[in-house]
Amino acid sequence: MYYINCFFLYSILGFLLESFIYKFINSSNHSGFLYGPITPIYGIGALIIIIINTKLINKLNLNKVLKIFLQFIIFMIALTAIEFLGGYLLKKVLDIELWNYSNKEYKIGKYICLELAIIWGVMGVIASYVIIPFFAKFIKKIPKKATYIIIFIFIIDLLFTVFK
Repeated sequence: MYYINCFFLYSILGFLLESFIYKFINSSNHSGFLYGPITPIYGIGALIIIIINTKLINKLNLNKVLKIFLQFIIFMIALTAIEFLGGYLLKKVLDIELWNYSNKEYKIGKYICLELAIIWGVMGVIASYVIIPFFAKFIKKIPKKATYIIIFIFIIDLLFTVFK
């Protein structure tokens, strides 16, 4: 249940972050492809960060600086790969293009830009040391019943999105 709750919490936080950014830059865009206030790519990214930390990084005997540098590199690559895969799948499966970096100077195709890859690396490190530890205690307290309700609502939202 912990990982499911992480997925939903960080998907909602990602939605709120992007909604704030879009409002700040006066954009008419919205975050995500679902009707509800959830952007699944952020939940997937957070799960990847948690898994990489628990299964790899925390098992290495490295000094703090080297550990943070390694996390930055791994998160930059992993989260950029998720961004590429998300953009590609949204276009192929739902014919939606939520981001396109064709106009960026340091782009690789339409769904990757190196400027954001650096930001994903930094955000992964910040998430590892600040955001995830802060929310972990709250996530563990979410009742199973609440998780089941959230899963049900998410599935309904997903079905409405896919079969609209």
